[in-house]
Amino acid sequence: MKEITHLTNLPTPCYYYNIELLQKTLEKVKAEVAKYPLFHVHYAVKANANPVLLKLISASGLGADCVSGNEVGRAVECGFAPDQIVYAGVGKNDEEIRVALNADIFCFNSESLPEIRVIDEIAAACGKKARIALRVNPNVDAHTHHYITTGIEENKFGIYLYDLEHVIEESRMLPNVELIGLHFHIGSQITDMGVFRSLCLKVNEIQQKLKRKGIVFPHINFGGGLGIDYNHPYGEPIADFENYFATFAKFFEAEPYQQVHFELGRSIIAHCGDMISKVLYVKEGRNKKFVILDAGMNDLLRPALYQAFHKIENISSDKPEEKYDVVGPICESADCFGKDVSLKGTARGDLIVIHSAGAYGEAMASQYNLRDLPATFFSVPQH
Repeated sequence: MKEITHLTNLPTPCYYYNIELLQKTLEKVKAEVAKYPLFHVHYAVKANANPVLLKLISASGLGADCVSGNEVGRAVECGFAPDQIVYAGVGKNDEEIRVALNADIFCFNSESLPEIRVIDEIAAACGKKARIALRVNPNVDAHTHHYITTGIEENKFGIYLYDLEHVIEESRMLPNVELIGLHFHIGSQITDMGVFRSLCLKVNEIQQKLKRKGIVFPHINFGGGLGIDYNHPYGEPIADFENYFATFAKFFEAEPYQQVHFELGRSIIAHCGDMISKVLYVKEGRNKKFVILDAGMNDLLRPALYQAFHKIENISSDKPEEKYDVVGPICESADCFGKDVSLKGTARGDLIVIHSAGAYGEAMASQYNLRDLPATFFSVPQH
């Protein structure tokens, strides 16, 4: 983290974003997608909705994947073209649906027949016709944390395979919706390309079954899910987009002219952001030492919520490494960023960096304990 060691005057805790890395990441995504003319990428706004970052991402030409009406509104405000915005979510409310219809977004990813019927009613009242992709639960296990697995039958997401043909038949009878595709998303932080291969094979099977009944859709959306290497933020700062897109190009049997969509969030933004915090105290127990930061679980929730790993580094010290539990000030035992973490000898006032916090960091921050929200700062790209 040499590029921020001189920024000792930043108010902490804060998020610090590497704009140059974000630009390089976006360039890599665009270069890989360009190999496959029918592939389209939508940035998953839920990963990080900071307007500065969204404007950079929209300027790169990516679309947006939204999961709330406010995300749709912010995407439009930040320059995303409405005809490149998709809107997913198992519980869209009436006002959110109206917002999306009035914005004339590309597509709703719809999760149930009751939802589709409500969209039809609201579209009729708005004088609109809603484009819809059916989110299908393919019963494919992403083999990741159970909180971020979304594609097996025990999850709340999507239309189950046994009900798919019935939903298609019923939806086609509704006058104010147009079925244009199928949508799949099986989970997050997936680094095994074999999981995506399995998804392709399952979608091929579903498509062929529907095709035999004369049903072919012009759009297939595979969601996102591509993971990053949290252990090596320096060595692997850009996710494996090459193998990710190549896997779908090789194993998905697309129909002629069928458009293929992806919704990537973490893999685009996670490594571009770090949480910076200062040490308040070093507390010595009988069996371990605690580094107590001014950042808490309200600032970065992932370790408490998912038991997620982030590489933690002391950038102020040149002392020999010691083992510490790195914790925050919140009155919760879950307020812990890492146990038995090897840090250079640490003292009050040292600057600690929690790496790869650009995704689901700032976006999930809260004011629990009436704490202030973390500030945000941005690097200036070097030219």
